[in-house]
Amino acid sequence: MSKGTILKVSGPLVVAENMRDANMFDVVRVSERRLIGEIIEMHGDKASIQVYEDTAGLGTGEPVESTNEPLSVELGPGLIKGIFDGIQRPLEKIMKKSGNNLERGIEVPSLDREIKWHFNPTVQEGDEVEAGDEIGFVQETEIVRHKIMVPFGVRGKIKKITEGDYSVEDTVAVIEGENGSDIKVSLMQKWPVRRGRPYKKKLPPDMPLITGQRVVDTLFPIAKGGVAAIPGPFGSGKTVTQHQLAKWAEADIVVYIGCGERGNEMTDVLNEFPELIDPHTGKSLMERTVLIANTSDMPVAAREASIYTGITIAEYFRDMGYSVALMADSTSRWAEALREMSGRLEEMPGEEGYPAYLGSRLAQFYERAGRVEVLGSKETEGALSVIGAVSPPGGDISEPVSQATLRIVKVFWGLDSALAYKRHFPAINWLTSYSLYADNLGHWFNENVNSEWTTLRTRMMGLLSDEASLDEIVKLVGMDALSPSDRLKMEAARSIREDFLHQLAFHEVDTYSSLKKQYYMMKLVLNYYDSANEALGQNADIEMLVSIPVREAIGRFKYVHEDDTDFEFEKINSQLAREISEVINTKEEY
Repeated sequence: MSKGTILKVSGPLVVAENMRDANMFDVVRVSERRLIGEIIEMHGDKASIQVYEDTAGLGTGEPVESTNEPLSVELGPGLIKGIFDGIQRPLEKIMKKSGNNLERGIEVPSLDREIKWHFNPTVQEGDEVEAGDEIGFVQETEIVRHKIMVPFGVRGKIKKITEGDYSVEDTVAVIEGENGSDIKVSLMQKWPVRRGRPYKKKLPPDMPLITGQRVVDTLFPIAKGGVAAIPGPFGSGKTVTQHQLAKWAEADIVVYIGCGERGNEMTDVLNEFPELIDPHTGKSLMERTVLIANTSDMPVAAREASIYTGITIAEYFRDMGYSVALMADSTSRWAEALREMSGRLEEMPGEEGYPAYLGSRLAQFYERAGRVEVLGSKETEGALSVIGAVSPPGGDISEPVSQATLRIVKVFWGLDSALAYKRHFPAINWLTSYSLYADNLGHWFNENVNSEWTTLRTRMMGLLSDEASLDEIVKLVGMDALSPSDRLKMEAARSIREDFLHQLAFHEVDTYSSLKKQYYMMKLVLNYYDSANEALGQNADIEMLVSIPVREAIGRFKYVHEDDTDFEFEKINSQLAREISEVINTKEEY
């Protein structure tokens, strides 16, 4: 064990000497208070350490001790429903031990050692197993079946396995390795956070992550195992959008990282998530959620670690074959922590003071997402989808963090403060947002929803684009200057904006739209546009076409219960045909 002494203290950065035997990214204990830190730079026998706790009161000459182990997380039963800080310390346990304020140097194990979990074996003595194979499970919550897997690098024959109640450290099975040695397997395993967990192979992103949010699923879909960014200024709805995705996305497990967020916002998340009812199971959303809470007033270095802690936990559940959605709110605060540490290390600054390696660090994080074939003798798929919020100063996405993120992610949901001020939510700007998965996923939507899906989507995007062009003319000379066909385009685009894209997160029915309902809504709006266009060809009056009563029924279709959509769709279509016919006949009589 390498021992040294403090040479310099600069905020969260501590430089220690006589650390020649230590390694990069080793976890160290600093001073008699045993503050936890991590070596991030080595110069000869001097080690630069980022300390994950407040360094006030530290002085030179105090001892520094390396554990000779990298920063790792404990993976096992007890993660679900857990609320951890950036280095996986359980906040509820710490509160019981030290009160509301986080004490420095407090040592509490990440997973509770006292709880007994009932282990149910799924293999028998004598069975051959390899890394990633399930040997048993623990029913962690009513929803989550926590699989106990053979650790990475282990292969052999089950020598002993017993059903019973165990703590996370107890041995539940013994595997006879290929060299004849006995390997003890407990409910818990450790994994270094800066290293991605291995898998057999990455699979193509050709299945959508269904979210029930129309602007996402229809216009800018994300693939299972995909990556998306939500940049937006203050008050544009980043957090509510992530809440909606966490609640409704077809993911088995949700990992939510509050990275450097305001304390009151994080408190809202911690209060709301246990109360949110999971629509898929009827239980509390916390029954399948892990929360990493690292507020802006917590030590800045721990903010940098929180992102890695969260994604390692997410990879662990992915390896069980689950579909995992990770919400990082926000990566901008994480980048600010990188910038502060880089400045204290006196590294050459890049654009706007961020370190030159900002882009590569972001890529290392986002590239750990994906739909994969996991380790093990059985063919099992798991998926990890990453949705990162970005908080650019003043909403300017030309700043380095937003630009570096956009070079990596394939889905960009650009939130617009102008839409938010108009009370249009989700405030995703349809002109600036994009999804590079749309073409690949189009085949899936055509096969599994309706063969017209991509055609309808393309036409809707075209109408919204035409509206933006015509809007400039309207602002200059008014709506009356438009031709009847252009006026109809504007009305159809308004229906798309107000009836289709606008979705009430707090409405009992409108909060979630199935893909079938989304298809019906697209079809109704475009049926109106096509029918009205034909009527214009027969010299029908544009004012009458714009004000026909069926348009209100089309607008209110989003409030129709899922069970009634088929009936209502046919009813509105019949009403549309009848009213368009009446407008044409009225014109002919006139």
